[in-house]
Amino acid sequence: MKRAWIVGWWLVVGGLTAQKPAQEVLIDPDTAEVLRRINAVGPYEVPDLKLRKDDNYANTPVDVEPFGGVKPYKEHFLLQMEYAGSGRAIPEPPMDLKSVKIGFIGPIMSTVSVATGGKSHEEALGIKMLQGARLAVEEANARGGHLKRKIPFELVISNDNGLWGSSGNEIIKMAYIDRVWAILGTIDGANSHIAIRVALKAELVMLNTGDTDPTFIETNIPWVMRVIGDDRQQSYLLVDYMIRKLGYRRIGIIRGSNRYGRFGVREVRDSARRLGQPIILEMAYRLGADDFSLQLERLREAQLDAMVHWGDARDSALILNQMRALGMKQPFFTSDRSVSEEFVSLAGPNAEGVVAGYPWDPTRKDPRLEKFRQAFRARFNAEPETYAAHGYDGMSMLLWAIQAAGLNRAKIRDVLAYRGKPWRGVTGDISLSAALDDVGEVFLARRESGAWKYHSREDLGIPRGYIPPRDRVSRGLEPAKPQ
Repeated sequence: MKRAWIVGWWLVVGGLTAQKPAQEVLIDPDTAEVLRRINAVGPYEVPDLKLRKDDNYANTPVDVEPFGGVKPYKEHFLLQMEYAGSGRAIPEPPMDLKSVKIGFIGPIMSTVSVATGGKSHEEALGIKMLQGARLAVEEANARGGHLKRKIPFELVISNDNGLWGSSGNEIIKMAYIDRVWAILGTIDGANSHIAIRVALKAELVMLNTGDTDPTFIETNIPWVMRVIGDDRQQSYLLVDYMIRKLGYRRIGIIRGSNRYGRFGVREVRDSARRLGQPIILEMAYRLGADDFSLQLERLREAQLDAMVHWGDARDSALILNQMRALGMKQPFFTSDRSVSEEFVSLAGPNAEGVVAGYPWDPTRKDPRLEKFRQAFRARFNAEPETYAAHGYDGMSMLLWAIQAAGLNRAKIRDVLAYRGKPWRGVTGDISLSAALDDVGEVFLARRESGAWKYHSREDLGIPRGYIPPRDRVSRGLEPAKPQ
């Protein structure tokens, strides 16, 4: 099998350069073919890059798909969006470039705004994401930096302060003043939606590792991709577990009043209804609240079998504690943000038995994951968590794409969008759908005997329920096509 490679000889440490044995960045045959097709056409031609076509969106189980089994006239997000612009013809910058800049935007400093419901609350997540991204850049520089030009990578950092519109301003600054080659970020769903539309106009890759809003990727912007399992996929597994596996019939929801809470429970609500067990009652609370008695009293009156919460770890723990104080003994299901030390510390003994959706399994045996953990501990004197691990994986993918494609934003986008094989990350294999969303396996995290235990669909014995198109006619879900 033929393979291509890029070789470099320089190590950058503290601004000094030193000789180092040659390093190589392997370019797999699929990526080499993408680059060949790009370079084979003229500046005003669109290369034939074989758009990806999916049979099913986001691994949706067939019995929770919209329209009740009726085949819709058009299904969105199954055919990959094509970039038909002329960006691939832009020449690389002069060789006197001092560094290769990559942008980072995330909540790393506390602010107060209407958009976040008062004081911002995602800084702990953003700082971890930044640490993971920073570690990936530092390791790449230790291996020689940008191998073709023998210069270091440089991280350009911006705070996502939660003010609507300001995230767009930060993207403009990074795109046109700092001249970054790609951006990693951010976490807040509303701000992400603004940022990616600016990235579209700037024709700049924006890779997300922290926003699990299902609608983020449904903008269908060819410059945007995500490498973390979203709330849609986690909700499917939660609902299957609650209804198919455990047989709960009367399920209630309590959620934050922000976009994270509102969009996070949407697939829980819709999937439960399509399985014939509609949500009995949904209550929202104001962010920053300490007293949830009004919402919980009404939920208690509904005589529920189970409770679902979608919000931050602090809110989750306070709600759980107040539920138990009211004598509400229902099983407690929640989102991935509760799988944290903050939740466990605040919830205390009540954390036992809590079940949350989670985008990966951090307990699996994997040499790459253990190597990352050791490096993260040595660098930051702390344990990495999901935002750090996904930030590391996302930045590693961007660094690989820049090495493989060169300093051309459109080509960087292409090698990521058309990568044929899953990316082997510390969070597991990352496979992108036609919509450029991570559709790798998601898990349920259950608090058992003072620790989080992670369970896949296979572990839980829950079939996905998806029926491929070739079998739908035979099962009466679609009419046979005329001969």
